[in-house]
Amino acid sequence: MLEFDKTPSYQSVRDAATQLRGIAIRTPLLESMALNDRLGARLLLKCETLQHTGSFKFRGAYNTLSRFSPAQKSAGVIAYSSGNHAQGVALSAKLLGIPATILMPEDSPAIKLNNTRGYGAKVITYDRYHQSREEIGEKIAKDGNLTLVKPYDNYFVISGQGTTGIEIAEQLKERDIRADICAAPTGGGGLIAGTSLALRELSPRTKIYAAEPAFFDDTSKSLATGERVENQDGHQSICDAIVTPTPGKITFGINRRTLSGGLVVTDNETRAAVRTAFHYFKCVIEPGGAVALAALLEGKVDIRGKTVVAIASGGNVDPSLYSEILQEGDQ
Repeated sequence: MLEFDKTPSYQSVRDAATQLRGIAIRTPLLESMALNDRLGARLLLKCETLQHTGSFKFRGAYNTLSRFSPAQKSAGVIAYSSGNHAQGVALSAKLLGIPATILMPEDSPAIKLNNTRGYGAKVITYDRYHQSREEIGEKIAKDGNLTLVKPYDNYFVISGQGTTGIEIAEQLKERDIRADICAAPTGGGGLIAGTSLALRELSPRTKIYAAEPAFFDDTSKSLATGERVENQDGHQSICDAIVTPTPGKITFGINRRTLSGGLVVTDNETRAAVRTAFHYFKCVIEPGGAVALAALLEGKVDIRGKTVVAIASGGNVDPSLYSEILQEGDQ
């Protein structure tokens, strides 16, 4: 049986890179000279929007499911997710011949619900504001003898997400660039935890920041206090992919050691970043995937004269919302 509760390391991220070789896409690190001139800085965008399923989540999902025992593969997998982990698990399960059940919020973007079903997974919905996905998921797993793969607090998931950081470091080195700052969208913290393990080893001078939506800045608050803090109820955000209640236990254990701090942006600042990505990079980013770019564009940390990297973590945005956001820039 796989041990999911271990603490990942740089070596586990390296092992994940080997597991994902030839499977995951090496996504581009884009740059816009025009935007650099506007910012007075050199900004590079890591486009995980172009990963399988439109999100970095495929990395962690495949790294985990590909290590299942024959008995686990036969019984099946269950995951809960607002959409991107759902799709990553669903596609990985399809590629590996594993039955998949996915628990998703009933108000998930239609594109995420439809894509998850399209990969062959059985989708069960719930009310994210009044029901506990953890309780529902644990019950389904127990009743069906399924293996539960959590979206971030999982050794193999975090390690898989960290391969994003290995690629960033390699791509910077290939172009003889040293990054002063790297920012990543942060919900439960799996992407930034894994990425920070890689960058701390391969680019130790780079400061790493968690980027979060206002009212869902639990990682930023937790970093400030030194212990895990929960968000207050009663708020909503356009950034559906990263509205978690509290940092993961495993992820925060890593992030409190590796991160330089947290950056918080409003929904309007995120919308502006979505438009900027389209205009300068021709990159489609969903709101939750744009918060790191938003934080750097809005000067949440000083980037003048520096070289900075923003991870665009996902591009699964409903066309109607995306059109609305783009049109706001024409007003």
